[in-house]
Amino acid sequence: MNNELEQIVTEVQKVVKGKNDVIRKVLAAVLAGGHVLLEDIPGVGKTTLAMALGRSMALEYRRMQFTPDVLPSDIVGFTMYNSGTGEFEYKKGAVFCNLFLADELNRTSSKTQSALLEVMEEAKATVDGVSHPLPTPFTVIATENPFGSSGTQLLPESQLDRFLICLKVGYPSHEAAVDILKNSAGEGLEQVRSVITADRLMELRKQAETLHTSENMYEYVVRLTEETRKNPRIALGVSPRGGIALLRMARAMALMRGGEYVIPEDVLSVIHDVWRHRIHLNAKVRAEGLDVADVISEITERIHAF
Repeated sequence: MNNELEQIVTEVQKVVKGKNDVIRKVLAAVLAGGHVLLEDIPGVGKTTLAMALGRSMALEYRRMQFTPDVLPSDIVGFTMYNSGTGEFEYKKGAVFCNLFLADELNRTSSKTQSALLEVMEEAKATVDGVSHPLPTPFTVIATENPFGSSGTQLLPESQLDRFLICLKVGYPSHEAAVDILKNSAGEGLEQVRSVITADRLMELRKQAETLHTSENMYEYVVRLTEETRKNPRIALGVSPRGGIALLRMARAMALMRGGEYVIPEDVLSVIHDVWRHRIHLNAKVRAEGLDVADVISEITERIHAF
């Protein structure tokens, strides 16, 4: 694995125990220039993971707890009249940072959630007709509790599609849980040191974007994407944006393992995380007890790279 990226993983592991695969995938998403949705029950380390990752890359990060009373202006900012100058001034919102942690995103109103759409897609905030570019790099890591938890609501499709990957953190293993208890009174995030700078992250992103991808790999990703649209079990297949997201994540995973080009294993290692929130099964299939992961596995077993 790339030495710098391995060091970042090691730093995050100081406070997030037993979740190496999740850490690597979140880091890969940041390398790919995408946004991350962490979906799981409270208390499994979603917020700690996001904050530790920000510290390890010396990123300016801000955390906002999303509740029903959070307003769009809290996120993107607002203009106010300055009686001293006689002019309207723009006051920046919470998103003006390198890493924005949207905690429990599905607890706020749809109007407030929609304020993030332009921010996530175009890295700018438009207030009163004036666009304000966000700092570079910019990444959103959002957490949400599963639908069905008290006070939550489903995120709209347009919002979900903005996230490059959707991950479930899960409970720690027995050994990791023991380690967590032993270190529960430790230093916490203060022990995480910075490995790279924001400028170096941008250089690594460029490397990931330009990593060699063969014609066969382009064909492979397209055939996988097309299969989701033909499959009778799937009511809503993967859009072109979803195909692009899969390739971007595959390139980032290839860079992390120190590869010089993308291979099928890079695609297969992240396809569930990239497409889990983009595919919707029809009602009959859901009634049979099948889930999206089952259908994606069937597709990857049937569609081969070469």
